[in-house]
Amino acid sequence: MASDLERYSRQILFSEIGEEGQRRLLAGRVLLCGCGALGSVIADTLTRAGVGFLRIVDRDFVELSNLQRQILFDEEDVESHLPKAVAAAEKLQRINRDVTIEPVVADIDHTNILDLCDRVDLILDGTDNFEVRFLINDASLERSIPWVYGGCIGSHGQTMTIFPGKTACLRCLIDSVPEPGTTETCDTAGILGPTVNVIASLQCIAALKILSGRPDAVSPHLTIIDLWDGSYRRMSVKDLRDRADCPACKRGDRSWLSGQHTSQSTVLCGRNAVQIAPQQKAELDLSALAAKLQAAGTVETNPYLLRLRLNEPDVEVTVFRDGRAIIKGTQDPAVAKTVYSRYIGL
Repeated sequence: MASDLERYSRQILFSEIGEEGQRRLLAGRVLLCGCGALGSVIADTLTRAGVGFLRIVDRDFVELSNLQRQILFDEEDVESHLPKAVAAAEKLQRINRDVTIEPVVADIDHTNILDLCDRVDLILDGTDNFEVRFLINDASLERSIPWVYGGCIGSHGQTMTIFPGKTACLRCLIDSVPEPGTTETCDTAGILGPTVNVIASLQCIAALKILSGRPDAVSPHLTIIDLWDGSYRRMSVKDLRDRADCPACKRGDRSWLSGQHTSQSTVLCGRNAVQIAPQQKAELDLSALAAKLQAAGTVETNPYLLRLRLNEPDVEVTVFRDGRAIIKGTQDPAVAKTVYSRYIGL
């Protein structure tokens, strides 16, 4: 075994990967959408496995409540107000310097998803909402890039791998975003760390199969688990694409990618917070903005964001360089938009 592969010796001993598969992993390029609960476990696992390039995209920053399940972060990241993508990249580079980590602090939307997919072999779902997943699904079909869907809530979760044009896509399985109030959220059901770890691990196994040159080993199933009950089910989706008259993979609909489904505000799960995004992306001078906001409350900045604690109680505004802001202290988009307009004014 070559000395440059010694780090991966135990993985290479697994016959289904071997040395050739490991070299393929080292050449693999992955887009990870989201670096929260699922994303942080995925990023850690793939970095240790030697996937050569990992582009991590996340819109959020590290908070204390993340530490229960988001394994790459610690209390120092919370105190530093670091964006998750940046904090993750710093940790991952200390784990494996041979892997190229590209952190991107951004909200994934129809204006940037195709650029984020540039020169990647696989997309992994580390998000927490169906709007982004449907967007990933459109981009996957448009660029013929496989992706691995995953989601979890409470003690249960599910995952499925999608090969564009060959297997069922997400819209074959779920034809539209669930209506508000019809599904559980982390606000209503919570989330257990072990659930996250199991679903992320199943996503990573699919990723290792694909990137090591064994996509044929990926099972055509939707896998559903409930760790509290100890149940494990697999639902075959082998013939689902043939049976479903899917608007996306059968009829070429790209309504998410075209921007027909967009929202300038997003209620953040479990956070008592709303994200506001301007219609046009900006390039803010955070230092100049900090100077303007000094009279409004307590202002802290770092190279990635500005945090304003308003003089009025229980309202906190975190502004990113692209003009996005997370308004903490409300779940009402109208209230959040009012705060954004008053203090950011874009």
